[in-house]
Amino acid sequence: MSEPDDLSVLSPFHDYLDELDTLMAQNGRAFLIGAGCSKSAGLPLMEELTEDVLKNGDLDGIAKALLKGVQTSFAGAKRANIEDYLSEIIDLLAIAERRTECGAAESEVLVAADKYASLQLRDAAEKIKCTIADIIESKNHNIDISVHRNFVQAVHRPRRPGRANEIDPVYYLCLNYDTLLEDALALERVPFSDGLDGGATGWWNPSAFSRDGLSSKLYKLHGSIDWCSLDDDPLPRRVASSVDISAHANKRILIWPASTKYCETQRDPYAQLMDLARKALRAPPGSQRILLICGYSFGDLHINLEVDRALRESEGRLTAVVFTADDTPQGQVKLWYEDAETKKQVLIFAKKGFFHDDVCAPSGGTELPWWKFENLTRLLGGER
Repeated sequence: MSEPDDLSVLSPFHDYLDELDTLMAQNGRAFLIGAGCSKSAGLPLMEELTEDVLKNGDLDGIAKALLKGVQTSFAGAKRANIEDYLSEIIDLLAIAERRTECGAAESEVLVAADKYASLQLRDAAEKIKCTIADIIESKNHNIDISVHRNFVQAVHRPRRPGRANEIDPVYYLCLNYDTLLEDALALERVPFSDGLDGGATGWWNPSAFSRDGLSSKLYKLHGSIDWCSLDDDPLPRRVASSVDISAHANKRILIWPASTKYCETQRDPYAQLMDLARKALRAPPGSQRILLICGYSFGDLHINLEVDRALRESEGRLTAVVFTADDTPQGQVKLWYEDAETKKQVLIFAKKGFFHDDVCAPSGGTELPWWKFENLTRLLGGER
């Protein structure tokens, strides 16, 4: 393991870190967790996962040709990844299925120089999802989740002497397929629900989120590598690796940000999870909500839209704290920072400065390592 980063370079910014501590001492906390938060445990970033899928030898000829064709259509795009490619395939599948249902003479869709029918598109999507799960699982053995455990300890530790733990649960809006966060919560004995009842093998039960005594609620907005569906039930099951359910056509459930997803899946858990996440971003009147965003590159336009809408509808009751690997605010974060309607509600801890409202505090070229999940964990734990 490499030596930990020196946090003394953050000393000129301690006032802003004190402001972070003040926010984290409040009830009504939520965290938006992206792939960067799993890097410390040895799991791939989205760019690395994309490369691994594209060069994977287990994809058959049709799935590989389709994926390569879709990748070609993204030539010149910035930060396009496997989720974008899957989104494209699902959009194409919706087109092909609509043509088929309408009885069109030409129901196939053209990708690069090849035509694909709806069954081919659906089969390829399933195989790509299984490949993603297999890649993550192959890296998921004997990994060190100490950073995630430290993160959970820091988030759920009493914030003030003599004060009990959270009155409100902590909300985790997780975009990752891995199980690092739920493993850490369980190891630290933090009562939580991810919407599934049971144990190593479980079933979808959204009423579990309403149980008394929960310290946290985990919304896995893009699904999980240990979720699958059976032939007779579209809702997810969690099945222990030792259990053979191949006779029931085990299918991985990994959901990606496709434009058609949110209107097609109102009966399944992903629409339910998004609705719960939407409510988690909205503080009741007379209270505040703090959303800390880490490990996320703002590549999911739907998630960006939900956060943007929550900020604008909050009447000042939602504060977003963004830790970003960009040197300065970029993309969606820059839009918030420059918008008079949202700039007071967004604190930005960038690689080379702190930005909030009218504050622009550059680091003078020094790299500030607070954007790394392991260092954010140290800061939340009180280290300086």
